[in-house]
Amino acid sequence: QRRRIEPREFEVFFDPRELRKEACLLYEIKWGTSHRIWRNSGRNTANHVELNFIEKFTSERHFCPSVSCSITWFLSWSPCWECSKAIRGFLSQHPSVTLVIYVSRLFWHLDQQNRQGLRDLVNSGVTVQIMRVPEYDHCWRNFVNYPPGEEDHWPRYPVVWMKLYALELHCIILSLPPCLKILRRCQNQLTLFRLTLQNCHYQMIPPHILLATGLIQLPVTWR
Repeated sequence: QRRRIEPREFEVFFDPRELRKEACLLYEIKWGTSHRIWRNSGRNTANHVELNFIEKFTSERHFCPSVSCSITWFLSWSPCWECSKAIRGFLSQHPSVTLVIYVSRLFWHLDQQNRQGLRDLVNSGVTVQIMRVPEYDHCWRNFVNYPPGEEDHWPRYPVVWMKLYALELHCIILSLPPCLKILRRCQNQLTLFRLTLQNCHYQMIPPHILLATGLIQLPVTWR
């Protein structure tokens, strides 16, 4: 029997406003055409949680090339560049495995190596997306030891943070300059953001992504 994480653990690990150092991974594995889904969780140790998963998974499983394996990760932080490289190596050695990654926050997203690492993951066929309301609800119901009758009472995080990270992820995938800067005021523990858009952002990012934040007005061209 797998151990579900406690509500408080889920709240502090996956709150997009929190800049917690530790990382948490919730994952689902599905083999072939089976409808059964195997779920578990992991944490950082001496290694990052992604490396722990790969080591555990490859040591405990015998891969049959003819049987597909679908893996879904829900990560509190996006992979760093070294983990992105390790993930691509793992997938190249096991072509029958597909991976979808949902993240609640972007890890040191101003670092060019981390940005390139995420781009390389996407270009290699990995789906990388920011967690939205449906993913938070799914994780609460399937991974959290919530009190009886509280299946609908998962923490309601501000949707604007999800949209801001989704906007920045678009910048990363499209090789655009960063538009999101995150600030932390230690005195009152507030997490603040600064959004700075350049012409290239308006030109390359789909308008509905920009407008979804509720913070941006698109420039109007008058004729």
